[in-house]
Amino acid sequence: MGVRVSFDVFGLILQAGLIVKLVLLVLFAFSLISWAIILSKWKELRGASEDSEAFLEIYHDRPFDEAYDAARDLGRSPAAAVFVSICDDLGRMARESGRQSVHGIDAEQTRAVHKRLSWLATREAQRLERGLSFLATTGSSAVYIGLFGTVIGIIQAFQGIAQSGNASLAVVAPGIAEALIATAIGLFAAIPATIFYNHFSAGIDKLVDAMEYFAGEFETDVQGLSTEASAVTGAPL
Repeated sequence: MGVRVSFDVFGLILQAGLIVKLVLLVLFAFSLISWAIILSKWKELRGASEDSEAFLEIYHDRPFDEAYDAARDLGRSPAAAVFVSICDDLGRMARESGRQSVHGIDAEQTRAVHKRLSWLATREAQRLERGLSFLATTGSSAVYIGLFGTVIGIIQAFQGIAQSGNASLAVVAPGIAEALIATAIGLFAAIPATIFYNHFSAGIDKLVDAMEYFAGEFETDVQGLSTEASAVTGAPL
């Protein structure tokens, strides 16, 4: 009867050397943090997409003041967040100038609004991208970290063979198996991180493109405020 070799995963992990265990611990941490980011980012981008679609529809079809009220309830949209901030700035400028309306801003105020609009759009894009760098790092490095653990594990396995003087399957297989676990865990951490990084990057690009298109339209509308004399009835600014 042949020798039975056990390949219980948890048992192999417990039998692994200190360096391999540290590598596995690092990979588990990478995986847990990656999945936390994935779940959080999935919810965030889905909400941002839904709110952006709703806000842009309202902005194009409703009066300025109604768009402002709607934008305050659609804060997950980067375009809505930019719109609310700029409207608040316009209201502050109007109060400081003693006007009852956001209309009639001067050239200097228009330039200030345009700079602020560009900065806010950049800030919102950076907010959307938050966490993606960790997913990219996990996707690109986890496999190599796992491979490092595998190499160390194989070295230790061969050292054990040399010390025992026995190269039978019962001696070789457990050491090789525990070494390969590190690569498997590295792949387990890297594959989801890479897939969702690419998925989220595509979604963020669409949101940023929509926000930049809105910013261009809004700049034109703000430019019009410097020449219009009529007030916005019921404007919240």
